[in-house]
Parts: sequence; structure tokens; C-alpha cells
Amino acid sequence: MTEHGHGTQRADESDPLDQFSDCHAGIMRQLQALGELPALAEAAARARRSAEATLRFFDDVIYEHHAQEEQELFPAVLASAVAGEEHDRVRGIVEQLTREHREVEATWAKLAPALKAIAKGRDASFDAAAIEALVQRYRAHAAFEESEFLPLSETILGRDSQHKAALGLSLHMRHAVPDALARFPARI
Repeated sequence: MTEHGHGTQRADESDPLDQFSDCHAGIMRQLQALGELPALAEAAARARRSAEATLRFFDDVIYEHHAQEEQELFPAVLASAVAGEEHDRVRGIVEQLTREHREVEATWAKLAPALKAIAKGRDASFDAAAIEALVQRYRAHAAFEESEFLPLSETILGRDSQHKAALGLSLHMRHAVPDALARFPARI
């Protein structure tokens, strides 16, 4: 329209039909986002479940595994190793494995707060590089233990069947006592 109501439209006025079209474009973008919501909600639920499971796993399995090695396996192998070169080798490996346990646990302590937040459905940012480093560190730790320490332990403990049996009994008792206590809860 002109200034007098006739003819062409002024540059600062938009066609009302364009406004409806623009609105539809915005509506469609939001509906697209809505359509993606179920997958995002499932991913968030999986993240919560994974965080919860990982927190429980570290508390119930990894810390216990480290404690069993350090309190049962390492002392048994050290006690059965032949004095001299073999004992020194075992002691060096045990020191390395124990140091690696503390490194993994320290890294975990830094990551756990973010996982706790995720497990509770809260937003959290975490260091993906630190998670990858933890995974790689533990893979290397387990591979070294499997390829070096456990075969050496088998050789050393295998020399005397009673040493291996004593380790087995010690591990059994470690689990049997807490299991028995769990069946008889304390009364308050």
C-alpha cells in the first residue's frame, strides 16, 4: 500500500500471510524437537541407569576386588615367593599394582560426583577424557595382571597346594562372614 492506502506496500510492513508462514515454520521446528523427545528421554533414562549401575559396581566390586588382592592374594604370593630375585620381582609387581589401584580410585573419586548427579536425573558435565583415561588405565592394569602377575602367582602358589588352599579358604571366609552377618541383621 502507499501512504494514502493505494498501491505498493511500505518496506517496513510485512505481508500478514508471511507472518502465518513464519509462524508455521517455528511450529514445525518445535514439533520436530517434540518428535525427538522420546529418544532423548530414553537416552537420559539409560544414562541414569548406567550411572547408577557404575556407582554400585565401583563400590561393590572394584573396591572389594582391590582389597582382596591387597589383603589376600598379594601377601600370599609374597609369603610363598622364593627369597631373592623372585621375591624382589613379586614385591615390585605388587607395589606397581597397588599404586595403580590408588590411581584408579583417585580418578574415580573425581568422576563419581558427576555420575551421582546423572543417576539422580540432574544435569552434570563430566570429563570424557578422564573417563576414557580411566577405562584405558584399567584395561592396561588388568592385562598386565593377567599376563604377568597371575601366571607368576600360579607358579609360586602351585609349588605347595596348601598355600593355594589357604588362599582359597581366606577368600571364602572373606565372603562367608559378611554373607552370614547379612542373614542376621542387628537389632536396635
